[in-house]
Amino acid sequence: MKIVALEEHYATTEFLAGPGRWLAARTGIAEPIRDLGDGRIAAMDKAGVDVAVLSLAAPGVEQLDGREAVRLARECNDELAAACARYPDRLAGFAALPVSAPEAAAEELERVVRAHGFVGTAINGHSRGRYLDDRFFDPVLSRAAELRVPIYLHPTMPPPAVIEASYAGFSPEVTFALATVGWGWHINTGTHVLRLILGGVFDRYPELQLIIGHMGEALPFMLPRFDATLKPELTGLAHPVSTYLRRNVNYTFANFNDEATYANLVAQVGLGRVCFSADYPFGSMLAARAFLDGLPLSDDDRALVSHGNAERLLRL
Repeated sequence: MKIVALEEHYATTEFLAGPGRWLAARTGIAEPIRDLGDGRIAAMDKAGVDVAVLSLAAPGVEQLDGREAVRLARECNDELAAACARYPDRLAGFAALPVSAPEAAAEELERVVRAHGFVGTAINGHSRGRYLDDRFFDPVLSRAAELRVPIYLHPTMPPPAVIEASYAGFSPEVTFALATVGWGWHINTGTHVLRLILGGVFDRYPELQLIIGHMGEALPFMLPRFDATLKPELTGLAHPVSTYLRRNVNYTFANFNDEATYANLVAQVGLGRVCFSADYPFGSMLAARAFLDGLPLSDDDRALVSHGNAERLLRL
């Protein structure tokens, strides 16, 4: 059974010395995350992962000023492109984009899609407190729609004011965990998706596709509530919120290997929207593969989740 993993991460040496320096000190992360060679392929082979779609780890370049973001994004994309060229059947790329300079970001997306065959972009949350529903980012959204490539919306640290208002008051370690992996990353990403919907992004670009991880960042659980409270007569949208969550958003495991959460996701959005991912090296490819293998699926449905949905979405 072919396995395509959609949320797998890499980092360059320069990135780890700059925006990604928080990763450099994490035990067991720095070495595998910058391995774009035989070590990564060996880890994929061990877990039976055939294709990994790689994206620059959070916080990416989204919090840098335009000039520095443009330079670093291009350098990271070129390093990733070289790795994909070395392993064309095993690695694919999501572009890092300097979204603080939207016109340059749109041009960079087109460059790497057309020149290097990248299959989309991964954007790490907000850019200095600005979310993608802001018309400032329309050049990026319109170019992604034009190129027919998806945007993987990945979590990042909430804005400092949000951390102070909602997550502070505990020990630094508890505040960090609550604001990131324990809650804030996921809720902030879910809110970001709702902002895109309520901002009319998918009415303007009805073919634009978004991908989110972690079994939907809590959105599927709340989907009935959205339709009960955010009705089109209130929002002015062309459709109920659920339509966009089922038509324009795709979902991956991303280290949420929990069967009840998975069952709720499929019940709300359908199996055709769900794709495999491991969140490597933050998550274990072996654990993700074992979770997939243990799901009570027919062979045809397992093929959709393991590779079919990803291949359709990314045109692999």
